[in-house]
Amino acid sequence: MKIDIFSDVVCPWCYLGQARMRAALKDFPGEAEVSWRPFQLDPSAPVRDGGLADDWLREKFGGADKVAAAHDRLRALTSAEGLPYAPELARRANSLSAHRVIWLAGEAGDDGVQDAVVSRVFRAHHAEGLDVSDEETLADLAGEAGLPGGRVREMFASREGVAEIGAGLEHARALGVSGVPFFLFEGQWAVSGAQPAEVLSAALSEVAGKLG
Repeated sequence: MKIDIFSDVVCPWCYLGQARMRAALKDFPGEAEVSWRPFQLDPSAPVRDGGLADDWLREKFGGADKVAAAHDRLRALTSAEGLPYAPELARRANSLSAHRVIWLAGEAGDDGVQDAVVSRVFRAHHAEGLDVSDEETLADLAGEAGLPGGRVREMFASREGVAEIGAGLEHARALGVSGVPFFLFEGQWAVSGAQPAEVLSAALSEVAGKLG
């Protein structure tokens, strides 16, 4: 089964969604090919030194109390999935460069490598306070996840992947994706949001039944 996951690495719900999809796939008896697709929640974010994300979130959502409440809710949910989470450390980051790295990992032809790269970048942003818009940081993270850092630096020295990410973002718009994570099964059936693993398992079973 082909599964496209539209996500943004700066989205905590996408971080949670990856863990829940992994849990759902553990019980799935069939074979699944997972591909990560780009989406940007904050395309206007600075490419360098965006400061702490909380400073921007307080302004966007109307105060520190609302942001703290959102953090507490997600802290409980990520903890239940065994995910490290330290949102107070997160930097406001433009995710375009991270999407290029994820695309490159997908081009390697091993969806396990792409998933590992996504996981490493998620953790860097949501738990470690690293700037995931910084190209050198991304090269190091990719290397830790199994994608050679030298290959990432080579990509960043060119325009490689830029057009493909642009096309991917346009594809998301054409599909009507307005929030992430967004799980698309076989290009036809969709589940939106970081649904519990049980919901994703039910979706996998339903689509498998439709495919025969």
